Amino acid sequence: MKKSTIIILVVLALLVIWGITSYNGLVSMDENVSGQWSNVETQYQRRADLIPNLVSTVKGYASHEQETLEGVVQARSQATQIKVDANDLTPEKLAEYQKAQGAVTSALGKLLAITENYPDLKANQNFLELQAQLEGTENRINVARTNFNDAAKEFNTAIRRFPKSILASMFGFEKRAYFEAAEGSDVAPQVQF
Repeated sequence: MKKSTIIILVVLALLVIWGITSYNGLVSMDENVSGQWSNVETQYQRRADLIPNLVSTVKGYASHEQETLEGVVQARSQATQIKVDANDLTPEKLAEYQKAQGAVTSALGKLLAITENYPDLKANQNFLELQAQLEGTENRINVARTNFNDAAKEFNTAIRRFPKSILASMFGFEKRAYFEAAEGSDVAPQVQF
């Protein structure tokens, strides 16, 4: 064989090896984003599962706060009805999901605020335990969202960089959406005494 033929075959073999490893790397990153999304959903589901117990505990003490209790239950119901597929995570769908989860957060804030009027409830062991679990879940949600955004950033960066951008466009890898801060979260709440 000619020397030039051998060089061409070696270069082609290197390109094929690079293409395969790059493609497999993009698939791994894409799966990581999907896995991180599942973690986010798991934490939101954990919160949704805690809500009925929290509402039941508060209901025993604050039965005349029915409007607030119904608001929490309704927000939970609406949030659990919204399902977003990790492979079809558009910014619009993520915003809709985030809005529904924000409504749950707001409703829970109102529920926890009414407990200030009930000293016996604040001292109730079940309520304190549920409140601690809910607080822990909110922290887990924040961590899961951060991990999701980090995975999405790594994936999005990889598919935009040359020469992997060529492979990404050939095989249909598309940019993933990020979680963003809720509207109005840039304004600190005012505490008045």
